[in-house]
Amino acid sequence: MFITNLTQGVLLFVLYLFVANDNLTLTILLILAGLFGMLDAFFGPASTSLIPKIVAKKQLQRANAVFQGADQISFIIGPIIAGLMMETVSIAGSFLVATILVFFSAIFIFPPLIKEAAVGERISQSPLQDLKDGFHYVRSSNFLLIGLVVLITLNFFVFGALHVAIPLLVDTHGGSPLNLSFMEASLGVGMLLGSIILGAYTIKRRRGAMTLYGLLASLVLFIIFALVPSLTWLTIFIFFIGFSMVFVYIPFFTVAQENTDGHIMGRVMSIIFLAMNGFDPVSYGLVTGLVATGVSVQLVLFGLGVAGLLIWFIVFLRAKQFREV
Repeated sequence: MFITNLTQGVLLFVLYLFVANDNLTLTILLILAGLFGMLDAFFGPASTSLIPKIVAKKQLQRANAVFQGADQISFIIGPIIAGLMMETVSIAGSFLVATILVFFSAIFIFPPLIKEAAVGERISQSPLQDLKDGFHYVRSSNFLLIGLVVLITLNFFVFGALHVAIPLLVDTHGGSPLNLSFMEASLGVGMLLGSIILGAYTIKRRRGAMTLYGLLASLVLFIIFALVPSLTWLTIFIFFIGFSMVFVYIPFFTVAQENTDGHIMGRVMSIIFLAMNGFDPVSYGLVTGLVATGVSVQLVLFGLGVAGLLIWFIVFLRAKQFREV
């Protein structure tokens, strides 16, 4: 995590130099964005794997909720601060501030400052073998397998589609950039509220069932969202979609962390993050591709919601053991 943040700070500083000297091109921006995204793929699993090593098992749900809540607060406040800086200072200045903040965050995760528990088992082997071991471990766990299907369904049919559909819906309904900001903020606030509730009330039983019902609520709300013709109601419904999604992520992460062996935690969390984020770009491409061919964005979202709901019914019927965890 420390090396990742440090490298991201360097990339942001390079981006700042390009912007400040008016030398930034689309090619350079795409390369830097790609590198930044690759580093995020290291940071996510590492940060999630670290939580069980620094908190007791009984506090895992609360820790995950706090982590998720802090993440959402950042996504809400960050764009606002960046926008204000771009308006009052400059775009280059906003990148410089971002660079300083990322370097500052690296200080907080400097390894000697974190009381990370020692690794119980170390095995020297190739990264490919590590990956194989992770997949083998996941395949041997019914809970993890079903959980991955749930995450893929949520991120492909709901979360990924939402991200690309929000600006399209705002444009379709004749909205303004302010409407776009309201909808994005509404999603973040919904997820934040859900995180606060799960941080305050620890769920100890049937967390698998909560994960499934959270997915059901997200899909049903998403289908209604696809049919709503008003930007005001879209903003309201996207709040409840964000609220529901938290009840998928946090219970599943908590149980996965509780029941995964420490020596393989990082590999399992990497696979979980792959299931979460790997299907988002596919969803982006599907939605934009269908809209480009003339299919209305509302119809695309409705179709995705119905398909996701069918998958949910199949999973629910075959996940009796998962529901009892």
